[in-house]
Formats: sequence, C-alpha cells, structure tokens
Amino acid sequence: MIKLTFCLKRLPHLSREEFQSYWRDTHAPLVREHADVLKIARYVQSHSFPESASAPLAQARGSAGKDFDGVAELWWTDMESFASAGMTAEGQEAGRILLEDEARFIDLANSPIFLVDEFEVIGR
Repeated sequence: MIKLTFCLKRLPHLSREEFQSYWRDTHAPLVREHADVLKIARYVQSHSFPESASAPLAQARGSAGKDFDGVAELWWTDMESFASAGMTAEGQEAGRILLEDEARFIDLANSPIFLVDEFEVIGR
C-alpha cells in the first residue's frame, strides 16, 4: 500500500473547530465523491485535540510550536494506481476540485504532504 500523509494547518481566520467542521462535513464528502476516479482505497481524517492537550508531549520531544490541526491519510493499492489516477481528464478534474476546496480551509504553504510506504509493526 502507498499512503499519502498530509499534516494540516488551518487558515489563520478559522478557529480549530471551524476548520475541523469544514474538513469533516464539507471536504470529506467531496473526497468520497471522487474516490473511485482517483483510485483512493482508504481515507482517514485524524482531528487533533487543542494544542494544550498535546503540549507536554511536544515539549518533551522539543517540538513545541509545531501544532497541526489534523492529519489526512489516503491509501492506494500501489504506486501505479496512485500515478495513473491523475492521468485521465476525469482524474485531473477531480484533483483540481479537491485542491480548490483545500485552499478554502488549509494553509497549504505550511501543511507538509508526503508519500510513504507503510511498514506495520503492531496490528491488532
């Protein structure tokens, strides 16, 4: 499985609650609508708690001040599925629609995004 990991920071004019509500209630259905065209096998949103809840963990690791509002994880069965999803006109249009929507609530310039190859260590 190939996974895209997207660490999200909200736009400055949005509260954490506004950001997470939009992400869950507006953006998630949009991703679901385009999942088949984009060959997305799985999509998970992880909504962070307020920074104060994680502050002791972050400070113990020297990462204070690097708070994210959530993490989006999207899976594809393999790199070919991921790469081919954007090769069609329909896939490119779906990608454009999702990116346009992301710009409404995500601070894209400060939200790292990267592909990973998962290695499960513990699975229950």
